[in-house]
Amino acid sequence: MHRVIALAILVLAAVFSSARAEVLIGVSSAMTGRLAWIGEQGQRGAERAVADLNAAGGVLGQKVRLISVDDFCDPEQAVAAAQKLVADGVVLVVGHYCSGASIPASKVYEAAGVVQISPGSTNPQLTEHGRGNVFRTIGRDDAQGFIAGNYLADHWGDKKIAILHDNSTYGKGLADETRKQLNKRGVTEAFYDAYRPGKDDYSAGVAALQSAGISALYVGGYHADVALIARAAGDRDYTLQLISGDALATEEFALIAGSAAEGTLFTFPADPRRNAGAAAIVEQFRADNFEPAGYTLLSYCAVQVWAQAVAKAGSLAPKAVIAALREQQFDTVIGRVDFDAKGDLTRQSWVWYVWRGGEYVPVE
Repeated sequence: MHRVIALAILVLAAVFSSARAEVLIGVSSAMTGRLAWIGEQGQRGAERAVADLNAAGGVLGQKVRLISVDDFCDPEQAVAAAQKLVADGVVLVVGHYCSGASIPASKVYEAAGVVQISPGSTNPQLTEHGRGNVFRTIGRDDAQGFIAGNYLADHWGDKKIAILHDNSTYGKGLADETRKQLNKRGVTEAFYDAYRPGKDDYSAGVAALQSAGISALYVGGYHADVALIARAAGDRDYTLQLISGDALATEEFALIAGSAAEGTLFTFPADPRRNAGAAAIVEQFRADNFEPAGYTLLSYCAVQVWAQAVAKAGSLAPKAVIAALREQQFDTVIGRVDFDAKGDLTRQSWVWYVWRGGEYVPVE
């Protein structure tokens, strides 16, 4: 009997030891719905990073396992997703994508001592709240809007400009930052308003813009709606210069907009697919028949910087990892990364892109 009990104890010890040897991290984004295409970018980036990390031995000799949750790009669902990940015991969350999801979820992670690194949330408020556990591998909308406002003033300052947004944390925030800089340059937009996202037809609104003589339209919103606006303009043979932000960095924009996507301008970070240091990883994605566009490599980078911070700290303890993230520099697929006191990238590179022939390319 004693031998049986001893054997049972050894088995249980082995089970618990195995459980402790597995480090859990989470990824949260809009995995379903109208932003699922972008959600897949984040998912695939995190998956590849974890696979590569485990192939190299994991972190501190322990394997890493990824847990995925769907936040629907919705604030309430994001909080529920965050609570699930915390209950599961994750030490890192790659996410969320939508600023309107990241900001409320960040409170949950802060209370639980979980590191949050967003590859897609650009609203300044994510890091302005001063939560020590929050970082991002993309720039902020005050910088993105500054560039957009200047571009509008420089190229269409003598034309009629309209600014629309979808009233989301991301869309309105970006539109407001763009408008602020445009106005600072002495240019007042002819039209500023919100539109209802998720509609199937924006032809009435586009017709109103055409009647008002609008030459350039800046849209703060997500790619599916912007694509339908572009199609509505194309259907009317309306020559409208469409301009937007980073959410257009997905192939689905061109699939929805069709030929009307041609010439659409938007801002996004310098394309990490062009980095020599990312070439091997990019080829791995392509070998799996997946193009690592948009936020894919920004998500990969989030896992990279966390893993390097753990190695530099020599610990998985949140305080030690957070200190390393704030104090160290990291070599990643997007280049050298370091963070300022707020958790933002110290170097933000917003670049202009244009849709040509079904893909986006840098503006020459």
